[in-house]
Amino acid sequence: MIENLLERISRDTDVKGVPPALSSEGKEQMIAAIKIFETTFLSLCLSQLSDLVNSVFPMPSRGSIPSKVHILRILSCIQEEIEAVQMNARLTLLVLHEISKALLLLAERSEHQISTGPEAHQVTGPATPLQLKNFILCQHLQDIHTHMMSTVSGLPTVAMDVLSVALGTLYEVAGDSVASLFQAMLERLESCILQIHEQNFATLGIDAAIDNNASPYMEELQKSIVHFRTEFLSRLLPSSGAISRGTETICTRLVRSTASRVLIFFIRQASLVRPLSESGKLRMARDMAEIELAVGQNSFPVEQLGAPYRTLRAFRPVIFLETSQLSSSPLLQDLPPSVILHHLYSRGPEDLQSPTKEQALQRNKLTPIRYSLWMNSQGDDQIWKEIKASLDDYAAKVRARGDKEFSPVYPVMLKIGSSLTGNESKFWQMLN
Repeated sequence: MIENLLERISRDTDVKGVPPALSSEGKEQMIAAIKIFETTFLSLCLSQLSDLVNSVFPMPSRGSIPSKVHILRILSCIQEEIEAVQMNARLTLLVLHEISKALLLLAERSEHQISTGPEAHQVTGPATPLQLKNFILCQHLQDIHTHMMSTVSGLPTVAMDVLSVALGTLYEVAGDSVASLFQAMLERLESCILQIHEQNFATLGIDAAIDNNASPYMEELQKSIVHFRTEFLSRLLPSSGAISRGTETICTRLVRSTASRVLIFFIRQASLVRPLSESGKLRMARDMAEIELAVGQNSFPVEQLGAPYRTLRAFRPVIFLETSQLSSSPLLQDLPPSVILHHLYSRGPEDLQSPTKEQALQRNKLTPIRYSLWMNSQGDDQIWKEIKASLDDYAAKVRARGDKEFSPVYPVMLKIGSSLTGNESKFWQMLN
């Protein structure tokens, strides 16, 4: 009221040739004289919001999760504080600063309520009470974050700057409440995929070649994905229709990330399989179709995963191409060079030892599983260095025998490998 009065005095006494009734310095002095009212008002605003948060998340109590009604009460109070001052831009920003403090307090109290320990991230049995508590907490924080983002969207851009830290903290805490569960899920699915190296993709009988059943490891993977959907994801995700419409929440982001990682991890392991016969390629192609179906129906629409999905769809026909066709195939645009290089080992002679062969890297004794783990922590140049070393060893053996030509895969691998250091990093960054 005082600020509006001063603005009116300045406006109504703005007469040409006459000194202003209120100078800018005088206006600042009058505003400073009533500063105590502004300070008290903001203090009461923060006190009211903080008291509400403290009543919902009492300290040192742990284990009690507020109801939906409690969360709506907090949001309603925040909305009322904003509406009370929204006609004054400066005061609105000052109130948003106090709201930001209250949201940070809410994030701190919520973080204290997150359940941890084995029971909170087990993934083989039904959802435990502690996991259900974490799910509710995550959804509450997600609702608050979504509501605040919607509220800020109708305010000046600077409002987002004021609330960005608090909203980012809320988002992070919401993710932390279920992050260990998703990590445990991913580790379980990766352990199923790693069993691919225990399967026989070498020469198979005619019955195995025409068998429509998935490989044993793939059946276990499918069961695990269905279990995760039934026990965990169904409680965290919106309806499948909402996902297909592109609705992004904290949980859908985590599910999308997990689904992408599963496809990427499978492609990497599939490329390491050796030997791989023609009938083995048929079984591998069936497994690719099965994992696409399992992930798409029970985790996340695979068509919306972008690069990981394109990579899976490209790798399936690639394994059936002739070696001479690979270099010029447009399918390579959707595949990282390391995947192609590792797959080409399955087409080479026995004395072209792949990095996954223990006799190829005696100093490291890398099995396929350990080699995959090793790649997770290595740069593109190191991966190519190991592949190039095996190619050089092979070339030395050929020359020592006096042979006049190399295996057809040798020049192809050299050509593709030359692009590994330059392109691989960009490719995996795009996948992530």
